[in-house]
Amino acid sequence: MNAHKPPKPSSAKSPRMSGEETLEMFELLKGATSVELKLVVPDASRRAAVKRLGFDPVDAEPRQAYFFDTPDLALNKAGVVVRARRRQGGRGDTVVKLRPVVPATLDPELRKAAGFKIELDAMPGGYVCSASYKGACTAQEVFDVTEGEAPLESLFSKEQRAFYAANAPKEIPMNALVPLGPTFLLRFKHQPKRFDRRLTIELWLYPDGSRIFEISTKCGTEEAFQMGVEFRALMAKCGIPLVESQETKTNSALAFFRKDLISEQAGNRPAASLRPRPGARRRHGPGAAMV
Repeated sequence: MNAHKPPKPSSAKSPRMSGEETLEMFELLKGATSVELKLVVPDASRRAAVKRLGFDPVDAEPRQAYFFDTPDLALNKAGVVVRARRRQGGRGDTVVKLRPVVPATLDPELRKAAGFKIELDAMPGGYVCSASYKGACTAQEVFDVTEGEAPLESLFSKEQRAFYAANAPKEIPMNALVPLGPTFLLRFKHQPKRFDRRLTIELWLYPDGSRIFEISTKCGTEEAFQMGVEFRALMAKCGIPLVESQETKTNSALAFFRKDLISEQAGNRPAASLRPRPGARRRHGPGAAMV
């Protein structure tokens, strides 16, 4: 893995990209393995989106997402994201993600690895290419790590840890990261009428009452532009505006819980609410971690 500093993603101020940006995206697509089209729905359009897309929110799967970083978010600034999620049925999953990346600079052997992918995320006004190594765990294992009962490294496979070591700043070992979360979210899978692909709909609920409602769909790189046209047409039909959003799920969660952690460290909360030290035990079960 090259230790280069990857380029920044597009920062276009308009939902339409320039010709230069479109050409750059073409180059990134050549090395990507999949594409995810994303759209953050504005607050004023959420109710209409639910009604016109025709899905039932009661069918949503609840999840908890934890991110791991330093208190000053140095890992995120270096382009590395470490996340674990708890799901229904005692399941969990993990990911170590590097973004942005240029696919041509990645080790070709990584492409052969199970759980590794290179994906281009496209949204109104911008795009970013990322490389991620996914893994599986149990919901209890995530809980044990976030409660200080097990080291963070125990959640991740040998391959994920190697990917982290190759790309994270050398002065930030994985076990030096702190948990930031959880963020509670609701996730749906839904296929609208007259649209031949399923949508993923996520509603992220932050403890301060703010929310991010995102609609996305995935496709292969060879069908990215056709799917982009169809996705845009579906959103227009449902009256959902294609507007550029400065909010992202990851950055919003990191920013909120960084402030929360600083508040704890400053002693602005009762001692009972502080995160436990490694090895410390709490007297409540996993349900108490619900936001």
